[in-house]
Amino acid sequence: MHAKAVYLLVIPGFADWEPAHAVAELRRQGGYRLEVVGLTRDPVTSMGGVTVLPTRILSEVDPGDVAVFILPGGDRWEAAPPEPELVALLEKLQADHVPIAAICGATVALARAGLIRGRRHTSNGKAYLEQHAPGYGDADQYEDAPAVRDRGLITASGLADVEFAAKLFDELGVMSESDRALWARLFRSGRLPPESA
Repeated sequence: MHAKAVYLLVIPGFADWEPAHAVAELRRQGGYRLEVVGLTRDPVTSMGGVTVLPTRILSEVDPGDVAVFILPGGDRWEAAPPEPELVALLEKLQADHVPIAAICGATVALARAGLIRGRRHTSNGKAYLEQHAPGYGDADQYEDAPAVRDRGLITASGLADVEFAAKLFDELGVMSESDRALWARLFRSGRLPPESA
């Protein structure tokens, strides 16, 4: 078991499937414990109707305990700016070189907070970030790829939950490089390799 934990932010309507592969394998293969972070202690219901009880709130997050901080997508990112407390925490994590991972709409929250500045990143499209993140000025760093990892920042399209997970495994050194590639191929193709059949 690792000394640090994987921290997963849960907000009302979060896209529950987007971090699922990542957190499952980070626990199973990586030996990380999981901390579920809420804006409050109230139960949080996901987009799929799954109710989750946070283990911590933002003010209780100790940056020294965070192996990676994961922000799943959800419709609310497009409609509202991230809470100042969340931005302050993410800025502290980034300053302490703690990896941050955002998928789908959560990339908008990072762009609005200026946390992707100067780093290669992706999202649901460059035009998507331009539309939903006023002041987004990092189009020259945008990559049209399912998932991108650059100096502790992991971003992904909402269609790339498998690739998102693989980038997290790479960031934290979970599984060997060949096992990560095999895992991603299996989960993306839905087919076992011929030697397993």
